[in-house]
Amino acid sequence: MFKEKGLTKKEAEKRLEKYGLNEIKDISKTTPLKILLRQIKSNFMVYLLAVAMFISFFVGKSVTAYTILVIIFMVISVGFIQEYRSEKTINALKNMLVPVSIVIRDGKEQEIQSAIIVPGDIIILRNGEKIPADCLLIEERELRVNEAVLTGESKEVSKKIGSEKKYSDENLVFMGTYIVNGRCAAKVMHTGMNTKFGKIAGLISSTEKELPLQKKVNKIAKYMVFLAIIISVLTGLIMLSRSTVLNEEAILGILILVIALAVSAFPEGFPVVLITTLATGAHHMAKKNAIVNRMSIIETLGETTVICSDKTGTITKGEMTVKRIFANNTFYEITGTGYEGKGDFLHNHKKIDANKEPTLRNLIYNAVLCNDSIIERTGNNMEFRTIGSPTESALSIMGVKAGLFKEDITFKRVQEIPFNSERKMMSVLCEINKEKVVYSKGALEYLIKKCKFIQKNKKISILSDLEKKKILEYNKNMASNSLRTIAFAYKKVNTSTKDHFEDDLVFLGCAGMEDPAREGVKEAIGQCYSAGIKVKMITGDNKETAMSIAKEIGLHGKIMEGIELDNLSDDELAKIIGTITIFARVNPEHKLKIIKALKSNGEIVTMTGDGVNDAPALKEAHIGIAMGKNGTDVSRSVADLTLKDDNFSTIVSAISEGRTIFKNIRKFSTYQLSCNFAELLILFIGVLLSPFLGWQIPMLLALQILFMNLVTDNLPAITLGLNPSSNDSMMEPPRKNSEILNKKLFILLLFTGSLLTVLVLSSYFLAFNVFGETHEYARTVALFSLIGLEIASAFNFRSYRKGVLNRGLMVNPYLVYASAISLIATFVIIYSPLNKVFETVPLGIDGLLIVAVLSLSLALIFDLLKYVNNKKKFFDIEHV
Repeated sequence: MFKEKGLTKKEAEKRLEKYGLNEIKDISKTTPLKILLRQIKSNFMVYLLAVAMFISFFVGKSVTAYTILVIIFMVISVGFIQEYRSEKTINALKNMLVPVSIVIRDGKEQEIQSAIIVPGDIIILRNGEKIPADCLLIEERELRVNEAVLTGESKEVSKKIGSEKKYSDENLVFMGTYIVNGRCAAKVMHTGMNTKFGKIAGLISSTEKELPLQKKVNKIAKYMVFLAIIISVLTGLIMLSRSTVLNEEAILGILILVIALAVSAFPEGFPVVLITTLATGAHHMAKKNAIVNRMSIIETLGETTVICSDKTGTITKGEMTVKRIFANNTFYEITGTGYEGKGDFLHNHKKIDANKEPTLRNLIYNAVLCNDSIIERTGNNMEFRTIGSPTESALSIMGVKAGLFKEDITFKRVQEIPFNSERKMMSVLCEINKEKVVYSKGALEYLIKKCKFIQKNKKISILSDLEKKKILEYNKNMASNSLRTIAFAYKKVNTSTKDHFEDDLVFLGCAGMEDPAREGVKEAIGQCYSAGIKVKMITGDNKETAMSIAKEIGLHGKIMEGIELDNLSDDELAKIIGTITIFARVNPEHKLKIIKALKSNGEIVTMTGDGVNDAPALKEAHIGIAMGKNGTDVSRSVADLTLKDDNFSTIVSAISEGRTIFKNIRKFSTYQLSCNFAELLILFIGVLLSPFLGWQIPMLLALQILFMNLVTDNLPAITLGLNPSSNDSMMEPPRKNSEILNKKLFILLLFTGSLLTVLVLSSYFLAFNVFGETHEYARTVALFSLIGLEIASAFNFRSYRKGVLNRGLMVNPYLVYASAISLIATFVIIYSPLNKVFETVPLGIDGLLIVAVLSLSLALIFDLLKYVNNKKKFFDIEHV
């Protein structure tokens, strides 16, 4: 225990008032004003509309000019609202994982939010933790720090204890850096913006890079703009060539129409819809305990072909309970579960007093003293709250069952060699009753190599090779029963130095801990198999424990141990890795080797990790996943996704959500582009047909085109991005083509756009040529028909397989609301005084009937095509 008492609660509260929260203010953080300016600067459509507005003013069409001004305001407002809401969602996600630190206050260690640390606090820092403030070292054990975030150098730096009167950088640990080995106690000197990290916050504050998806969307938009400009200009030129009067007003009127047509075909809503869809998807993931750290990985999630998962705490609960102990050449059973201190020690089914068994008592002392966990009573009988690793917490609870609390033991920890993944051991040197004792614990295969003696009852004797083999067999027996094992040894010494600290130890025994598989993991693995995703379990436990858990969760395949990995080259591993399902006794370097082998075979790898040394593997994987509960700050800092509940099932849910998001992006992209294509085609073909059918050109006026673009293109497209996931999203193999528009979707886009064009031209023909209505009436019918058809098309794009007419409207309620708004707005410009502004006329029964029949016809055509396609499988879009 550390001897410092730390601040009192009242002192900490006063300093918090004085110094404020321990936070770094990101001066590059997006503000509403920045979003607004970005909307104005980046929206090419706004500039085109502004040109059209000034031309309208110039030719004296002030009503048209003011209407365009209102449309400009609405375009900017819609974009601003959507992006602002998306930014809020993303920022909320970043704040869902609250950093915590262990401080000494009122003389005892307690866990608090890092934001309320104040100067003067004594904080305890362990391997893998991010340093929350600038601190002066007052105690350290084998401490090494990674200061790359400040210096740019990844080399680990050793630190020394300093005094407040005289200290330098080698006596300080800095905010934002990481402990990569050892542990320490340190006194907080500076917090928040007063730290070294805070002073350069403006230089190191980061923003999300442009998403790969955004690049793809921008690429599509460029092609569409190019097409829009060509067809718009061609339409304008044909109109000019056929115009009987070529005065200034006529030319400017055609120019306004060309601009309006170009604007209508320009998919300016793409970036907003994309960010909205991604942010909403990330929010849905967060509700399912998956926190997205980098938005760019949502696209890759749906492509995952292999999940490499840790066993402990991800596939299993991570809430361990010591159930068996091997000592004195026999087994002891321990009753009780979880972190409840109630339980008995049994031998041959009879209750015993563990303190009367010398070897057993020594083993429990070892388990409690060679231990960094903290346990506190919750107030409910013998239930405890724990701070620390699940393994060490379980050992502390075992001590409680024997009546042994660390606080009741008078001891001093003089030296220690912390646990790391290479040694798989931890040792401490304690002074107890004037004796110096080394206590060690770790993986049996590693610890037993350090043991020369064995204790049985009160007798200590030489540990023979034969006895070592027997112990390994007993350990194997426990492991085959799904128990995770840890071994204990000790020795008495005369010196306080760490020389030969762990040589010639006295073996005490092993503890077997139960860590059952999580509920739902077996079903989640079944989902993965159905979705064409391979699952590989990676664990530091021994082969028997790994195989036992694998059998329980339905994971089948060959097993390989770390020592076998060491003997294989990268090429040799790549050839056989497809047949290996379980990797046991691995270290972080092995994880990196496994990922590289999988990637060399073209796999898209999702990898979990929780330790400080897992960071390279998490960065190497296509998607790195850290643990929110039991992971280290280092692993969380490099991960793309963080699991709040550390649950394997959450990974599968996140992959399912990733697939849904990408499908929705494809749906709204194909829908919106088909609408844009149809609008171009309608006016272009209308101009070509006008001499033969006596139609007045243009078929649709500039303001009508702009209105339609605003209320029927963008609103339904946004809501298509919010489509719920289908029940069978995990019943198909991972997609291999990550392009938003592939050949099949491009054909669908052209077909839909062409069908819309034919139906709208038919509406004009019916109204003007068949029913003999006026040009204004026919134009209004065509406008309303196009709006109705685009709404019907949006409902069609909810699914590539399921029909519109035999499916409930409220599958996507947002689309229903958006459609209602579009229809109400359309009725307003037709049946209110605004019809003079938009040059529409009220429609009678015949006009409304044309609109309704054509919209219903579109739904019927697509439902019929889907029915035939589902039977014959001519056009498999769902799995592209």
